[in-house]
Amino acid sequence: MSGVYIIVAIALAALLAIAIWGSAKRRKELEVWAAGRGLRFSAARDAGFDERYRGFGCLRRGYSRCAYNIAEGDWNSRHVTAFDYRYVTGSGKNRQTHRFSAIIFRSHVTLKPLRMRSENVFDRVSEFFGLDDIDFESAEFSREFHVKSSDKRWAYDVLHQRTMEFLLSMPRFSIEFDDHHVIAWRNRRFNVETFESAIAVAEGILDRLPEYAVHEQEGGRGSK
Repeated sequence: MSGVYIIVAIALAALLAIAIWGSAKRRKELEVWAAGRGLRFSAARDAGFDERYRGFGCLRRGYSRCAYNIAEGDWNSRHVTAFDYRYVTGSGKNRQTHRFSAIIFRSHVTLKPLRMRSENVFDRVSEFFGLDDIDFESAEFSREFHVKSSDKRWAYDVLHQRTMEFLLSMPRFSIEFDDHHVIAWRNRRFNVETFESAIAVAEGILDRLPEYAVHEQEGGRGSK
């Protein structure tokens, strides 16, 4: 029996060593990428993201939440933050640690809440029971994306024809707006190329905000 324990201990030690090596390799790759893009990098954990960005539901799941491997700085005149994120659900034997990646852009203008992600089979079932999302003139876009906003006009302003065509041509991410930021994320960790794609998608949406919507938001902010 002692021999079995030794084998198990060796296997666990090997798995731990592989995990440590993998984490160190990922940190180095992201650090090199950040330096090449002129971004500051920190591998340290930051437990304040869930409070700093309270409007983003993906950052408020579970408990023991924190961001790490954080790269941030200026990206084409906007502030960007790229990061890994972890949270925990359950307890005891049902305890699970979840990890994913995301990027957050700060907008130059005030935004309104909006959520967008790829359509799935459960959304189609919900439609059958009348729990529909926002539909758009583009049937293809409406089939591909599930969009929610308390302000439908704002959703139509943001997702006009050019933006819909842009999003249909790009990799898919879940997108959320709060009052001043856009987050692009997936329910898994990004490699360097995926961080770049997420940045391109979020930046593309902000770059395509129509002038009339921008002026309206700026005017509303100035009159407060």
